[in-house]
Amino acid sequence: MKIVLASNNPGKLLELQSMLAPLGLDLVRQSELGIAEAEEPFRTFLENALAKARHAARHSGLPAIADDAGLCVDAFGGRPGVDTAYYATQFGVEKGDDNNVTVLLQQMSGVPNRRAAMVSTLVAVRHADDPEPLVAVGRVVGEIACERRGSNGFGFDPVMLIPEFGKTFAELPIEVKNANSHRGRAAKAMRELIRERWV
Repeated sequence: MKIVLASNNPGKLLELQSMLAPLGLDLVRQSELGIAEAEEPFRTFLENALAKARHAARHSGLPAIADDAGLCVDAFGGRPGVDTAYYATQFGVEKGDDNNVTVLLQQMSGVPNRRAAMVSTLVAVRHADDPEPLVAVGRVVGEIACERRGSNGFGFDPVMLIPEFGKTFAELPIEVKNANSHRGRAAKAMRELIRERWV
């Protein structure tokens, strides 16, 4: 089955291709089909993921899957949340993973409560007006490290410290990270939903 990934993020594509491989899906990035990114005006991961999936399905005529994910820091009331990708821009710094991490470390300086969660919400639709979208959520709780550690992954992986491993996501081998990450947990649940409902 060919399914459109409603994202142009190469990191997400690689992770989701690997995680959804057992289903034998042909995952195609929306940019390969000339589809622009959808607007994400909502304040929840679920609403934004659904908007992105419906947009990609509408413009491709194919089933679509979308991921909206982010970092939710306890000391910041759950922010940056849906604004995770643009976190640095809130402080006058150019958008980018490295800048986001730099700004987060600056903002967390001297903050004792470093608890945070990485959240991934996956939504899949058979068509743009699918009345029963599949929804899978993955969540991992950890702490913001005081400095970057590791070189694997992307986004906030170098500072997301996972207590059970004593390492950041970026220090873990890719297969271990993918099996235990927020996106990995959401993808596992989505695999089961697709098998149960679509295949």
